[in-house]
Amino acid sequence: MGGIYIHIPFCKQRCKYCAFYSTTQHSLQQRYVDAVCNELRMRNNYIIGSADTVYFGGGTPSVLTIEQIEKIMCSIDKNFGISENAEITIEANPDDLTPEYLSQLRSLRINRLSMGVQSFNDRQLKQLQRRHNAQKACEAVENARKAGFENISIDLIFALPGSTESDWKHDLKQAIELCPTHISAYNLTYEEGTALYKEASEGKIVPLSEEENINQFQILIEILTSANYRHYEISNFALPGFESRHNSSYWNNIPYLGCGSAAHSYNQKSRQWNIANVKEYIQGIENESPDFEIEHLTMAEQHNDAILTRLRTADGIPLKQFKEQFGERMYDHLLKAAAKHIANGTLEHSNERLSLTRKGIFISDSIMRDLIYIE
Repeated sequence: MGGIYIHIPFCKQRCKYCAFYSTTQHSLQQRYVDAVCNELRMRNNYIIGSADTVYFGGGTPSVLTIEQIEKIMCSIDKNFGISENAEITIEANPDDLTPEYLSQLRSLRINRLSMGVQSFNDRQLKQLQRRHNAQKACEAVENARKAGFENISIDLIFALPGSTESDWKHDLKQAIELCPTHISAYNLTYEEGTALYKEASEGKIVPLSEEENINQFQILIEILTSANYRHYEISNFALPGFESRHNSSYWNNIPYLGCGSAAHSYNQKSRQWNIANVKEYIQGIENESPDFEIEHLTMAEQHNDAILTRLRTADGIPLKQFKEQFGERMYDHLLKAAAKHIANGTLEHSNERLSLTRKGIFISDSIMRDLIYIE
């Protein structure tokens, strides 16, 4: 059993901050859907058993027609099977979620929505080049509930250029009032190659200071945890029982298959990723010669992956399991490297687990660097 990720790289327009692989070449959309279905057929032995989770990510999966989504769902079911209680998520832009489209999505067994809201401030949404406004986002959440969706996640971005503490508190207040079951909140990053990076480089916008970034992250944690959202992963908060099962598989060493251009797969021994080019991806699948790269993981690389993923979660690293999996030498290295962080209160060692403290979350990258094993 495992998860299946379907990458849908199409977008109606590209957001200024986005560094993920995407395209606006919608003329290729149907051929792409056909190629994804063929890849599912070609790789039907990558994970064993029915899919426990299915995740349509992007890009903007909600630009697909209902017929195209249904075709992919049928292909997953035919080639793998989908567990009866599977979590099936689709990422969506609020502007795409009409009442009719939502009702049709629900009829396809899709039971979790992940909406890219990003902000409830219309000025900031325009600055990010988002298609929707704050009112559309609120309407999309309400329409989703009316269509029968009980599991609704929204994405937010903090530390937007020009944003104030008051702006961010307003966004969080509005998010809580909508009562989503899950909230993902990401620190805005300026990735080279994006329009936002160019604007910052040219001095057209001024990124917030590190102090302001940290302050907004602290506000995020305080407000959402006070509203009963569990901070179960560095960027993710959920009401009890609504943690993302699919994303949790990434952090908990569960195999997953990724289909589509630029999609990644993992089977505990290797990582595989498809070419990040829609045309070449389609041609490779149509020729029964998929274009991908593969990396076979050494034990040290598996160890380091476990550090980088599990330490992101509130549950942290299960030490007994870690020792059984990686052996005495790597286990001893981990405890030795963790000792100074335990002493200064950024790591906690309790109940046979090693986890970040609230203080440690803010310097998690440097802690993880200290814990990795170098052969």
